[in-house]
Amino acid sequence: MRAEVTVKENYEFRRIYRKGRSAVSPCMVVYCQRNRAGRSRLGVTVSTKLGKAVVRNKVRRRLREIYRLNKDRMLPGYDVIIVARVRAAHTTYQKLEASYLKALDQLELLKEAQR
Repeated sequence: MRAEVTVKENYEFRRIYRKGRSAVSPCMVVYCQRNRAGRSRLGVTVSTKLGKAVVRNKVRRRLREIYRLNKDRMLPGYDVIIVARVRAAHTTYQKLEASYLKALDQLELLKEAQR
């Protein structure tokens, strides 16, 4: 993923946590906030509680891929942060994707035709 489409800086994460909206599922928490850039950006947080580096990286790769494949279904111009919960390490890809789409629907980030 290119650097311009990711949320990298700590102050950006803190701003989105503080001022953004959130949706919770058993596998993840999704935070979002409108940005001025006109294109969506992704930030992923995976705690060491999930496991060793191999497990954390696997979860991180899955979440990035879910975002990438469903980006066309989202409204543009939002910063999205996905915080993986411990269950995400033991959940199938399909359940993670369903959980992500449900969270987007709760946050009203899906385009009308995609609901």
